[in-house]
Amino acid sequence: MQIYTLKDMHNRIILKELKFADGFVQRAVGLLGKSSMSESSGLLIQTNAIHTCFMRFPLDLIFLNRQNRVLKIVYNVKPWRIAVCFGAFQVVECLGGIVPCCVQVGMQLCFVAE
Repeated sequence: MQIYTLKDMHNRIILKELKFADGFVQRAVGLLGKSSMSESSGLLIQTNAIHTCFMRFPLDLIFLNRQNRVLKIVYNVKPWRIAVCFGAFQVVECLGGIVPCCVQVGMQLCFVAE
């Protein structure tokens, strides 16, 4: 699994440890079964919709297009919910309540390989 640092266009760190779910099983399982996650970590999945069935904690979601531009941000998605963003290519999942207010729709984000 590839690991990146997620930064904004001003080189500010959004997440220090963003894992890219690049395999079918990794995408299908995602964060299911995890009891918690670090405030500095997240998961990147290539999809435009996610569910939080069987999750044990809320998630913040950042939907991105192919150019890594933020299309939609959904905060504190509780377990047993669905979130969709038509036009999105991928989504960043992270612990609910940690996406900083500096992340805005339309902003360009970048992934820096570790």
